[in-house]
Amino acid sequence: MAVRTQSRRGGAPTQRALRMGEVVRHALSEVISRGDLRDPELAGQVITVTEVKPSPDLKSATVFVTPLGGGDADAIVKALKRARGYLRAELGRMIESKFTPDLRFVADRAFDQSQRISLVLRELSDDEDDKVFIDGA
Repeated sequence: MAVRTQSRRGGAPTQRALRMGEVVRHALSEVISRGDLRDPELAGQVITVTEVKPSPDLKSATVFVTPLGGGDADAIVKALKRARGYLRAELGRMIESKFTPDLRFVADRAFDQSQRISLVLRELSDDEDDKVFIDGA
């Protein structure tokens, strides 16, 4: 009998991985928002867990975080890495899974990139408006 593998074309995540990512994201958001973390770098910070990408075997996950309202994302990532053991233990208590994924924290730069793109588009739009006005005179 042939063994069925879970390879997918293009490396797209499976439904199971997507579902696990959302469960982990919600659980981590809850743990972080409770304010149980004692690290001074995290005191008074509101942190958003924007996305969780589990590995195909679900044994590890990349957690994308950003400070709400701006702030030093790199300092927050370092503090979360120090608290990784505590966060993983709390996560293990909250989710029903055969494995509790090992967590890897990364600063999410998507919001910064979208702001830069919006600024460039706005400048291009303003330049086009100026051209029409000048050409129309």
